[in-house]
Parts: sequence; structure tokens; C-alpha cells
Amino acid sequence: MPVLLQNRQRAVAIDRAWLGRRAEAVLSAARAGSVELSLMLVSDRRMRALNRRYRKKDRSTDVLAFPLREGRFSRFRGKLLGDVVIAMPTAKRQAAALGHSLRDEVSRLLVHGVLHLLGYDHERSVRDALLMARKERAILRRIR
Repeated sequence: MPVLLQNRQRAVAIDRAWLGRRAEAVLSAARAGSVELSLMLVSDRRMRALNRRYRKKDRSTDVLAFPLREGRFSRFRGKLLGDVVIAMPTAKRQAAALGHSLRDEVSRLLVHGVLHLLGYDHERSVRDALLMARKERAILRRIR
């Protein structure tokens, strides 16, 4: 499960080797199949621009996911699953606010983004939000 990692921010240090291994573990725990993942780390400014352009929301957010294929729970064997973009300054602030490590927060955001790529959506309905939250917790338990 290859992971293409791009760090396009300088504000928050992160161990790229650890993050690559963590992304592979998330894909495996999510049973995503033999897929490739693009993971980009960005500044809040860049995330705001992406959020404004693609979601019409003029503010930064913690994570965005850009699937290359639509469809819930689809199998993506041998293909690029999509892009997960994480705003590292936001992740750092959220980790401090929640009282856990940056690695824990980045892991949570990575799982969240991958689940979106796999077709989960917490904004569709309460039922879907509960299903996605359960899946997030299960994956985070598996990769600990």
C-alpha cells in the first residue's frame, strides 16, 4: 500500500517515516485493499484556500479528503484511492486542546480522511455519522 507523502508546510515538525507507516497501518486496518494514498500536510492558509475552492467555506479546517472514485465502501484494488490533506497547525492546536499528542491527532485525522475516501460521510445523516464514528474508533484501536 504505497503512500505518497508531501509536506508542504514548515510550521509543525512531523516524522515522515512514522507518518508513512501510520498511513499504511490505517489503510490496512480499514481493509482498503491494495490501494495507493496521497497524503499532503499543509498550512492553515493553504487549507483555507482549498476549503474555499472545493467546499465554498471560507475558513480553514483540519482535514479534507478528495476521493478519486465515488461510492460507499467501494474496493479500490491497485488504484489511487484519493488525497487526504491535513492542516498541521490546526492539528497541533486540536491536540493541545484535547490533551493528547500531535501523533494521536494526526492519526485521528488520517483515519477520518481515509474513511471519507472509502465513502463514509458524517454529514449525510445522524445514522451515517454514528457509523463513521464507530469505524474511526475501531481503526484507531487496531493501529495502537
